[in-house]
Amino acid sequence: MWNATWRQSVWDELKRPWDLIIIGGGITGAGLLREATRIGLRALLVEGNDFTSGTSSRSSKLVHGGLRYLKNGQIRLTYESVRERENLLRTGRGLIYPLGFVMPSYSNDKIPGWVFHAGLIIYDLLALKWGHQRYGTKDVLDRWPFLRSEGLLGGYRYFDAHTDDARLVLRVIQEAVNDGGSAINYAWVEDLLRSKSGQVCGIALRDQDPRYPNQRVEVEAPIVINATGAWADELRILTGGNRRLRLLRGSHLVFPAKKVPLSRAVSFYHPHDQRPVFIYPWEGTIIVGTTDVDQGSIPKPEPSISTTEAEYLMIAARYAFPPLELNLDDVLSTFSGIRAVVDTGKADPSKESREHVIWQENGLVTVTGGKLTTFRVMAHDTLRAIRHLLPGHPRLNRKLRMLDKPPVEAMLDIELDAPERLRLLGRYGANAPRVAEAVKRGELTCIGETNSLWAELRWAARAEAVLHLDDLLLRRLRLGIIAPQGGIPWLDKIREIVQPELGWDDPRWQQEMDSYIQLWHRSYYLPLDYPQSIKKQSVSQESTS
Repeated sequence: MWNATWRQSVWDELKRPWDLIIIGGGITGAGLLREATRIGLRALLVEGNDFTSGTSSRSSKLVHGGLRYLKNGQIRLTYESVRERENLLRTGRGLIYPLGFVMPSYSNDKIPGWVFHAGLIIYDLLALKWGHQRYGTKDVLDRWPFLRSEGLLGGYRYFDAHTDDARLVLRVIQEAVNDGGSAINYAWVEDLLRSKSGQVCGIALRDQDPRYPNQRVEVEAPIVINATGAWADELRILTGGNRRLRLLRGSHLVFPAKKVPLSRAVSFYHPHDQRPVFIYPWEGTIIVGTTDVDQGSIPKPEPSISTTEAEYLMIAARYAFPPLELNLDDVLSTFSGIRAVVDTGKADPSKESREHVIWQENGLVTVTGGKLTTFRVMAHDTLRAIRHLLPGHPRLNRKLRMLDKPPVEAMLDIELDAPERLRLLGRYGANAPRVAEAVKRGELTCIGETNSLWAELRWAARAEAVLHLDDLLLRRLRLGIIAPQGGIPWLDKIREIVQPELGWDDPRWQQEMDSYIQLWHRSYYLPLDYPQSIKKQSVSQESTS
């Protein structure tokens, strides 16, 4: 259990000998910690803010094979991705779900439908799973009558998957900890320690817990891995390296499901620039994404959608579904993430490679790039690259389950429907029975129209390393994205459940509540300068003007 006592006990053990230190609590760091513990290494993961507070809680939520990478000739990346997708679907039931896609084909598409169909054949062959199908125009409109009909030539069905990205990271970290690893959030790396030869040999940490503002410690290990994603260059320049990464922002609009009645994803080309856009169901909402714009050289801890991006995505949504007449008032929330890719100077950010890279510079090992689906591949490639430095030169086993088998039998007597039990098992793994045991009267009910249970709030506050209210509402549960006004109207009831578990006094609660409300309006809703209405002119006219 990740409670207050646990946190201090981990801090007290930081001076022990470690085989390797991993900096970064996103999916890349989580995968490294999991695979390192599996081969018996004494591994420590440190995160300067909250676990999964960076890109890994702000991804597009898709576990996919990267169909569009085939167009760029990235066969190996696509092959690895579809195989990892299938493994996650097998071992992550209740957390990773299959998701059907339809790709409508229009007469003005830059890529003809037959080319896309050929790509789907290769895609399925790589996955050893035949799942695509061609639809005629009538079939498409019978199934999706609100799709744009002008110029429609038919469509294609295929399958990928989706997940709650933040919960996936947390489960991977927790399973690594259960297996002997250590992890701590809100532990900021102030500096890198160096040996007499100038090689990185440890880190200087400062505690970000408000209760211990001056707590510092130096932690040593022969291997330090930089898995900080968009922040990787910030650590690399401490070793004398030059910036090598390009930071790209991907933003999304979120709509209530009742506004866009979709049971599967729709993929199409944006009418302005012919970039692929996805509109898909997720956790009782509909997500529209994503953009791909330059963020600048310095990453923001709380990126937000720009007015231009919001308009770009609104145009896409209204182009795809004209009868729905979507507008600004329909938007439930927004979210933006920053991804790091190797900067090759391409004019179009979307053409930069998404493959991961591994660099070793003055003792600091950096792994960055890649994507959510291939986190285990990234971990294995990194550990193989430094295998000669690891004690005993351990070998990795890719045949092991990606996620541990959850205790299904222990949940059979819980008063929940089978899909709800499966959801808890997927999200919490070995801790699922404890979540159910923590329930108080009336807490096995859903929060509003979301799929989240009130009991999950209690468990997260009690045992999931929550230091701030946004940890709870944006990452342990996803109310900041899926609930009306980010769950703000429910804060009084939330307070009744979580304040005693967190041990916060009234002034602390007020401070956390004020900070969360400000953060939500700043980074999880439409920009403050966004126009109060969107002109309902024909999007087809916009695209040709």
